[in-house]
Amino acid sequence: MSDWTPGREPEPTEAEHEIPAGPASPEVDAGADVDPAAPAPLEVVRTPTGNAEVDARLQRLADADHLATDGHIEVYEDVHRGLRDTLTALDAHPGPPAPSGAPHTSYDRS
Repeated sequence: MSDWTPGREPEPTEAEHEIPAGPASPEVDAGADVDPAAPAPLEVVRTPTGNAEVDARLQRLADADHLATDGHIEVYEDVHRGLRDTLTALDAHPGPPAPSGAPHTSYDRS
């Protein structure tokens, strides 16, 4: 059983509407103008893959950390193109020869 009764709820006070100020970030000087659109490193950890070409392409992503957002697309396209070329080169390496002729069945159809 509850004590709830229909009716109006009390109006919140001004103090309840205020947003408390959080602690200031230690890296930001309180008097400095902060540009929210300024480049900021994402600090994404890049785990090595073991393939030197792929690792070099992925390291190129760090270049986007120092660019404005509109410059990211050029870096992403460059990395994508390089990864695609690297994968295509893996497919181009000669492997074992393909089987020749038609497949043979193990039974006689006569």
